[in-house]
Amino acid sequence: MGRGAAFFDLDKTVIAKSSALAFGRPFYRDGLITRRDVVKSAYAQLMFRLGGTDEQTMARTRDYLATLCKGWQVEQVRQIVAETLHELINPYVYAEAAALIEEHQAAGRDVVLVSASGEEMVRPIGELLGVTDVIATRMAVQDGRYSGEVEFYAAGPSKVDAVGELATERGYDLAESYAYSDSYSDRPLLECVGHPTVVNPDRQLRRLATENSWPVLEFRHPIPLGRRLRERPGVPVAAAALGVGVGVAIGIAWYGRHRRTRIAPVA
Repeated sequence: MGRGAAFFDLDKTVIAKSSALAFGRPFYRDGLITRRDVVKSAYAQLMFRLGGTDEQTMARTRDYLATLCKGWQVEQVRQIVAETLHELINPYVYAEAAALIEEHQAAGRDVVLVSASGEEMVRPIGELLGVTDVIATRMAVQDGRYSGEVEFYAAGPSKVDAVGELATERGYDLAESYAYSDSYSDRPLLECVGHPTVVNPDRQLRRLATENSWPVLEFRHPIPLGRRLRERPGVPVAAAALGVGVGVAIGIAWYGRHRRTRIAPVA
């Protein structure tokens, strides 16, 4: 029997907003997207949030976002993310999620963030949480720019494939492992472990949790992560390299719904 691990979705599970949406403002400010991009992206994100989680819809979203960020300089994207991370993400970490992560770490389990957002967002957030392992979307890079190709899109069944590969590499026993998510699109992830838990679930996921007698958690207290870490000095803060991924494109595209169309508040 191998040891278990704990796999956490990021948006609306660990943080009270979309990590991708959060970075739309600085990308718009720095001229990486146009108003036309914002309008098109708002519609795409709205359709996705209204239940477009089938493989065809996810593939269209992936391809659109890859095209959107083609040609951007990787270093510019890294710099923007690094400069705005604390302002845009820091205040929105759920205290309940941070405490739960600490509990798993104290029990000797590795914690892995699993998110459709890009590595350049997910790794720095993980660093602040003391989490060094992430599964996130990766964008191909050529000559220092995004090529418009996606190396790995961390959504739906692809998350499970990556979790399985990591489990084989590390010797995790998935039957002894935990998974947490807010979205029905993560059903495959939740079903691949022995201890699934839903957090702030959407309607479909809440129904699924009821049918399967899965625990349901409601996280309601986002607080600045830096303050929490100062108050809880026992939490390790590990160094992690800033990655590159298509989540930047997701942030830019999906931000349109949050800021320009005002369809619904994020958190």
